[in-house]
Amino acid sequence: MTEYAIQQVVNALSAGSLYALMAVGLAMVFGILRLINFAHGDLMMIAAYVAVFCIGAGLSLLVSLPIIVGATVVVGLLMERVAYRPIRGAPDVAVLLSSFAVGQILQNGTLLATRLVDKPQLIAFPSPEALSGVVTLGTITIPKVNVASFVVGLLLLGLLTLFVTRTDLGLSMRATAEDVPAARLVGINVNRVVATAFAIGSALAAVAGLLYSVQAGQINPYMGFTPVLKAFIAAVIGGFGSISGAVVGGFVLGFLEVLVTALSGIGDLIPAGSVPPDVLGFLHQWLPAGLASWRDAIVFVVLIVVLLVRPQGILGRRDRTDEG
Repeated sequence: MTEYAIQQVVNALSAGSLYALMAVGLAMVFGILRLINFAHGDLMMIAAYVAVFCIGAGLSLLVSLPIIVGATVVVGLLMERVAYRPIRGAPDVAVLLSSFAVGQILQNGTLLATRLVDKPQLIAFPSPEALSGVVTLGTITIPKVNVASFVVGLLLLGLLTLFVTRTDLGLSMRATAEDVPAARLVGINVNRVVATAFAIGSALAAVAGLLYSVQAGQINPYMGFTPVLKAFIAAVIGGFGSISGAVVGGFVLGFLEVLVTALSGIGDLIPAGSVPPDVLGFLHQWLPAGLASWRDAIVFVVLIVVLLVRPQGILGRRDRTDEG
């Protein structure tokens, strides 16, 4: 049971770091523009397709990664410049609908491109050699992609923290997130700040898209919906608009999902006679083997509870308008 518990903790850390990468991109853009960019998941999809092209062409992961990140950042910057900047300051519903429209354009554009090159809608993802296989530590087996998700996630999130707290541009982003008109008055180039937020968010989406695709093993033009939904849930739990909250929310979501899966059918793992029959019967009744299929429903229940108890999220702050 000890090895089983350690294995689940490792899985939770891996999932949490991946969710945190997804959520931070959403939180950065929302923190500055108050825009929920639902096309963020489609940036991960674009990164996955660029990765298929690069890896399929025989390029190594070290060579492919800058191309994947660069292409995704270009798409993210075009998205901001063409779709979002012209309607900045418009009603929230207009901006929200614009994000859905951008997502649909990316999805259907990718679908059309796959048909033009005579590719199926569902494509097997060619996992890079560096991310294939497992790492064995005693009786614990960890997929290499899970190790990479955790290490790369912590590294990128650490670098992002240094950027927003130690650089002039990062401090400008924080100031713009607090008050856009005031930021303009003190000479901050808001367009540059917003473009930087989209570029960083797109780069994080590219890395997350690659790692997510390796774990999924296949990609399709509509694969971005589930990641952006997970990122949205993590950001809400942690505190929408807060980078640190997005990180916390990502790990909370990862641990919650793995916990539900780990507890599913746990009574079958306990040898008969090692615990009282009443306890074993309770475990079989309330933690059945089919509990894992209810994982997403349980996550949404927790989300509702968080919103009821602390609407601003774990690390979020109440809006000034709410305080009055």
